[in-house]
Amino acid sequence: MLGISYNIPNITERNKMENNTQFKITYYSNKDKKHITRNAKWDEKCKFWTSKIGDKLMTYFDMDAQGYRTAKGSWKVRF
Repeated sequence: MLGISYNIPNITERNKMENNTQFKITYYSNKDKKHITRNAKWDEKCKFWTSKIGDKLMTYFDMDAQGYRTAKGSWKVRF
């Protein structure tokens, strides 16, 4: 980890992520009702997208839970 962080929705995120990039992501979880931080990895199934109602979303691979998760709204990524 280089200690660099980005508020991804405010930068050109598609240029920052490459396959096999590992990072930490922090965002507010509506399910858990708190901010959570996850160890994550970017791969070919990960993506930035917009929901049908206009929410900004990022799907990433959660290395701790060994599954895909989606962050909504605003998040912080640290490389």
